[in-house]
Amino acid sequence: MAPLDIYAEPDPLDADVVANLGPLAPLVGTWEGAEGVDTAPGRNGPQQTPYRERLTFEPAGPVVNGPQVLYGLKYATTAWPIGDENPFHEELGYWLWDPERKQVMRMFLVPRGVAVLAGCTADPTDTTYTMAADVGSEVYGIVSNPFLDETFKTVHYEVTVSLESEGVFSYAEDTVLKVLGAQDLFHHTDSNRLKRV
Repeated sequence: MAPLDIYAEPDPLDADVVANLGPLAPLVGTWEGAEGVDTAPGRNGPQQTPYRERLTFEPAGPVVNGPQVLYGLKYATTAWPIGDENPFHEELGYWLWDPERKQVMRMFLVPRGVAVLAGCTADPTDTTYTMAADVGSEVYGIVSNPFLDETFKTVHYEVTVSLESEGVFSYAEDTVLKVLGAQDLFHHTDSNRLKRV
């Protein structure tokens, strides 16, 4: 199969496309979930926000980096506090699979001025895996805008993805923050359970 334009729109049901996605293959499609819980820094300590979310994964690639060939999913997610029509979180990015090195990667941008490339080793048939990134790392790392770097610096990120069954997956993520003026690191956590729609 010839390499595709990364910006092309391959048929998400194309067997060749899905077969090359390894552990990412079950994620193709649109997902929704309303069991989300966000725990973030608040003025008077940790603040919990229940949320609903809509997430899309569309096949993209293959992407050819010389001898390296990556297969991936373009993705976007939006989350709304329960009962509110205004979103409080959005992300855009790619989830990638390197079959030769058995690496799963998630690269995404948050419109607060943060970019993350997280990854881990996995097998093509894995249904649970944990991707991680650290500030300062040249491989799987995190960068922030100057304000966030000074006040709410992300020093570690990790997400565990669990494919529970056909059409159901959950995630739990931990964004570790160094908050200006606080002695201890803060664990900004998010989790949700989603179903394919």
